[in-house]
Formats: sequence, structure tokens, C-alpha cells
Amino acid sequence: MNELYAWQDELWQRWIGLRTRLPHAILLKGPQGIGKLDFAMNLARSLLCKQSQGSELACLGCTSCHWFDQGTHPDFRLLLSGAQSIEMQESSTTQTSLTLKNWTKRIAEEVLDEQQKKGKKPSKEISVHQVRSLTNFTSLSTHQGGHRVVLIHPAESMNTNAANALLKTLEEPPERMLLILVSHKPQQLLSTIVSRCLALAAPMPSVEASSTWLQQQKHANPVAMLARASFAPLLAARLAEEAIGEAEYNLFLQEIRQPAKFDVFALAEQLQRTEPFHVIHWLQQWCYDLGSAKLTGKVRYHPDLTDLIKNLSNNIAIFNLLRYQSELTIAKREALHPLNPKLLFESILLSYRHMMLDANI
Repeated sequence: MNELYAWQDELWQRWIGLRTRLPHAILLKGPQGIGKLDFAMNLARSLLCKQSQGSELACLGCTSCHWFDQGTHPDFRLLLSGAQSIEMQESSTTQTSLTLKNWTKRIAEEVLDEQQKKGKKPSKEISVHQVRSLTNFTSLSTHQGGHRVVLIHPAESMNTNAANALLKTLEEPPERMLLILVSHKPQQLLSTIVSRCLALAAPMPSVEASSTWLQQQKHANPVAMLARASFAPLLAARLAEEAIGEAEYNLFLQEIRQPAKFDVFALAEQLQRTEPFHVIHWLQQWCYDLGSAKLTGKVRYHPDLTDLIKNLSNNIAIFNLLRYQSELTIAKREALHPLNPKLLFESILLSYRHMMLDANI
């Protein structure tokens, strides 16, 4: 990928403005699914390109660009978790570029080899070993006499030891090296790391821009796709292309709309193979629309169910809804390591039904 998304033009102009006085570290932050990794890869490739001098997109024709696209550029390192590297290798979506697959191939091979030897599952964290491996990279002179670039994605997936190891590099940054930290949740990063980076906020594209892009990718009904993906276009495309949780999501909507009738335990049983994070996210979107319908008469995430949601919201005590939303926030923080997903689903779905059937308005 060597093209910016339509909503990234202004962000690129901000990068060009920084190019004359290049910082040693950039924190590229914004919601997941809006193209931050693609932007960071374009930024790194243009900085290393021998023709663009970092102020325009890479030429794609020089030796440096060839190395970059092949995943072999000696002045670039990509750090991401083992689980994510395997996900990118196995991905069949159009959103995972060949360049990214080339860069993640070696990481994925090492993870799979370790998995076969030790029987360990791929980690979702960036390890301290990965960060410390940058020591040799940063101590050597650059291959072409230009810059070196390290890209970490997402930065919040570093474990505590890895984050502390990175901090040492940020405190004494090598010359002519740029660290790019891509983050969906910068609030989870160490404050000492954030303070040593120049922040670039990636803009959330408008619904119009996202819809246009999805239509260009030959996706039908883009507005409904965007609503399910919290209006993040790349995430919407990925969900559609891989049909991730589509059947489960439709079942969820079918049951959740009739709180007095649906069987909590049967629904929990049917959803237990779904990632808890996704189910909680669906509930949060549903509850947002209930609250919005009650207070403003508007629905954001389920526009096709506006009348139904408005009717349901009439019977909700707003303070009960706020308490339940707080419960979901706590559950989402714990969703990465649930001891028993089925029990978690039973708990939050029972709470939902109790909230909806409480007549104290």
C-alpha cells in the first residue's frame, strides 16, 4: 500500500511540517480501524526512500523501496505481538497488504516454531525480548547513511517490562532514528513514554468519506457496516470480508430486542465461542442507543431499529442504564482473560434483563 486514505491528507501535511525538524519519537493515536498502521508504514517508507526525502510518498522504484516492500530493509524494524503477526499472515482480507505480510512473515515463523517446541499459544503482548533486540539495531550505523525507523503496533500491547525497556531508548534516543508508536488506547501507555513522544492524532473519517470508500471497495449497505464497526471503515471492511461474528451478532440482536422473552442461558451458550470483547462491545453500542433515544430521540448504531429502540427506552430508568454501562466498562477491561466466557455472558445478560424489566423509571 502506497496511497493515503482520503481522510489522511491533512495528517500527511502535518507530517511534512514536522519533517524539517524531525522528532525522535511520534505517537500516532486514534481509534482502531481507521488506517493508522497503513499511514505509519507509508511514513516509514517515505522517510527511507532515496527519492522522496520524506516529504512525499515513496517513489516505489528505488532500491530502498524494493527492500521495504520485500520486508528486508536493514534500516527498518516492525514490532508487534506474535498473535498479531500470525493473524496478518493468515488474513485473507484486502486490508492486509503484501508488504505487511512480508514484514510479519519472519515473526510469525518464529512464533509458530516456538509453539511447536513448547506448546505455547502465540502471545498477544510485545515482549521485553523484542524491545531489547532493538539494541543491536540502534547501535549499528545506518545502511544507506540515512534514518532508521522502528514501528511498534499497537504500542499498548507492550507488557510492563517491554515498556520500561523502551523508555530507556526514549530517554537516550540514538541519532537519526525515528520511533513510531501506533496506539488505539494511548491512555494505557506509561505517562513517561507519552511525554517523550510528539503526538499525532489520526482523524476519525466522516461517515460520508467512510461510506464512499466502502462503496469503492464494492461493499453494499456501508452505513449499516459502519454502525456495527463504530464507524471505523477498515474495521467495517474486515468484519464484512471475514464475516466475523455475523451469525452471532444477528442472533444477539434478535434476542436482545425482546428482554422479557429471551433465554439468557441459551443465548450465553450460543455466544460462548465468540470473543467476550465483541459481545460486550455489542452491548455497549446497544445501551448507548437506548440512552441516546431516551435523552435525545436519536439512535447512532442501529438506525434500522430506531422505532423499536425508542419504545424500549421509554421503560428504562436512566440511572439503572448508567449503572449497567459502568458494569460493562468493568467487564470489558477483564474480557481479555475471562476464566469462563459463558459465565461472564450469563452475568452481563442477566443484568441487562433486570435493568430492562425494572419498572422504576
